[in-house]
Amino acid sequence: MSFKKIMTNYADYNLWVNQQFVNWLSAKTDELLHKEVLSSYPSIIKTLNHIWETEEYWFSVITETPQPERRVSTDLNKDEVFEGLLNTSAKLAAFITSLSDEQLLKTIKIENPWFQCDLPVSDYLLQVVNHGTYHRGQIVTIGRNIGITDASNTDYNFYNVVKEKH
Repeated sequence: MSFKKIMTNYADYNLWVNQQFVNWLSAKTDELLHKEVLSSYPSIIKTLNHIWETEEYWFSVITETPQPERRVSTDLNKDEVFEGLLNTSAKLAAFITSLSDEQLLKTIKIENPWFQCDLPVSDYLLQVVNHGTYHRGQIVTIGRNIGITDASNTDYNFYNVVKEKH
């Protein structure tokens, strides 16, 4: 499998897994999605919003475009968060698909108050997906703590097996 195919598959997985979470959580009440528990982000909706905001940040890095204005997230609407997350994931997947191996290996320098680095686009893509995976795991745990126990399997390997069957 080529490097481009691996990176494209990983970006496609990110879109698929976020779609699985949106499908799963769409049927849940606003009360459950906003219910606060002890976690790094205290509710499912706040955690999803963080995943979305972070994807937007990394998308701007990868595409070398200005970062969108930070949204005020005091009253989070689940449909807005769901739609925003899926739109950003779809844009990211489409952009990664458009890149050559050389473009995936191009380094982009980041200098901000939290860290400085000069890594390839491919490493930033891995960061986006791994970051989302970390927080989706928290969402499953938050869900279990408030009685939501019907999360589906969203492992990367499961995605690859399911994809092969279609």
